[in-house]
Amino acid sequence: MTTLLGFDFGPRKIGVAVGQMLTRSATPLTTLRSRDQRPDWPRIEALIREWRPGGLVVGLPFNMDDSEARLAPRVRRFARQLQGRYGLAVHLVDERLTSIEASRQLGLRSAHPSGMHDTIDARAAALILETWLCEQD
Repeated sequence: MTTLLGFDFGPRKIGVAVGQMLTRSATPLTTLRSRDQRPDWPRIEALIREWRPGGLVVGLPFNMDDSEARLAPRVRRFARQLQGRYGLAVHLVDERLTSIEASRQLGLRSAHPSGMHDTIDARAAALILETWLCEQD
């Protein structure tokens, strides 16, 4: 059974989920706060040590017109850093509308309700990971 970690990258926080190939499902884990606009590498490393994933999946933001969102270059950099630091395969997947869907699944009316951001980010990471898992043959 291959375990994977999924990431919903943002400049201030990163949602994280764990999933596995056998069931093609994912579970929200946590939301990590960035420090000075940098990922919390010690916590990411701890999660990688704990879960021992065979690969990582990062959501790549797109606009509705299929162009990459403004944040996409920072997401690509984060993905390269993950690969360089941990030597794991890193897969990018379209994350369009995952925060809205996460909010809907949580029964919220908005993708940005106060007090629920961490829950939404971790759930969005799970949706990103499930998207990638379901695309695998």
